[in-house]
Amino acid sequence: MTTGRAAVFCKAGEPMVIREFPVQDPDEGYTLVRLSVTNICGSDLHVWRGETPIGRGSGMECILGHETTGTITALGKGVSSDALGRSLKEGDRVVFTYYNSCGRCLACLRGDENQCGVSLMSVIRPATIAPHFTGGFGEYYYVSPKQRMIKVPDHVSNEAVAGVNCALSQVIYGLLQAKLSFGETVVIQGAGGLGLYATAVARQMGASCIIVIDAVSERLDLARRMGATEVIDIKEIPDPKTRTGKVMSYTEGWGADLVVEVVGRPEAMPEGIRMMGRGGRYLTLGNITPKACYKEDPSILVGGNRSIIGVSLYPPIILKYAIDFVAREHERLPLFDIPTLYDLEEINQAFVDADQFAKSGKGVTRASIRLAS
Repeated sequence: MTTGRAAVFCKAGEPMVIREFPVQDPDEGYTLVRLSVTNICGSDLHVWRGETPIGRGSGMECILGHETTGTITALGKGVSSDALGRSLKEGDRVVFTYYNSCGRCLACLRGDENQCGVSLMSVIRPATIAPHFTGGFGEYYYVSPKQRMIKVPDHVSNEAVAGVNCALSQVIYGLLQAKLSFGETVVIQGAGGLGLYATAVARQMGASCIIVIDAVSERLDLARRMGATEVIDIKEIPDPKTRTGKVMSYTEGWGADLVVEVVGRPEAMPEGIRMMGRGGRYLTLGNITPKACYKEDPSILVGGNRSIIGVSLYPPIILKYAIDFVAREHERLPLFDIPTLYDLEEINQAFVDADQFAKSGKGVTRASIRLAS
């Protein structure tokens, strides 16, 4: 019987263990994919640090990772085309939505699969139960009938497309939900994977001024290459009030039309809220850690007609928009300058490096696990 390897996570503070699991033929409606590259997403780091119930030790052994791409190894009965109706065969490269919705709740009935309560819970599943390969840090992945799968254009590399089904789709959907309009000004808090993609997408959507804030100069350099018009280095300007003043000067004293939080820290929100102009919108994408709180004066929102928008996951159509974006822009933008590649055996070091960079800038901007050539 064919077997495949995967990095199994048990509990924060403990190294992931490489284990082998049997690779079975896909059931009806399923697709077996041989993964090529999986990025370490910020949400993976939250689990790894123990900032979520699963990370703190739920007793469930699981395979983390979801920001991924790969090649079809076998098609289950009834699977013959991708979500756009294009024929599929073994050897085709694909990306896919990484969550499953229930199909039986009000959100699903409305067509808002990303708002289904099951969707977030479906990302991490037990590795001990067949078909085992339900996470991105393994050599294989079983795509379920409820997940949407789309073929990858031949001219786009695995490294460039790996971030499509999470980071890029997430920011595209978030900016659409926040109704970013041509000519508006944008502040982006954080220049990790999400922030860099948000910079590029905001530029494509016609933002006139894009201000990116981070504490790592290498990330800010990448942000400029992605389309940032101004950057603010937290190390150079450690005082939040002074940083807010810089935003005001860049926006002619008015403040930003849209502030995007992708740093994943609630303490960034009060500062970002004060960077908004009257009628501004605050889009938060990174704050997924339960019970992580911040303190704010609500009159700042009410008096200035400001609003906060929280966005999680994305509808399947956004995956197509993200693939089209990468296919069009991958040669112009440094889309694959973002990941640093590690082999599966190096996954524990990759997490350490990604975590160090997030905290001090001494690791890597975006760590990726290479699972196949």
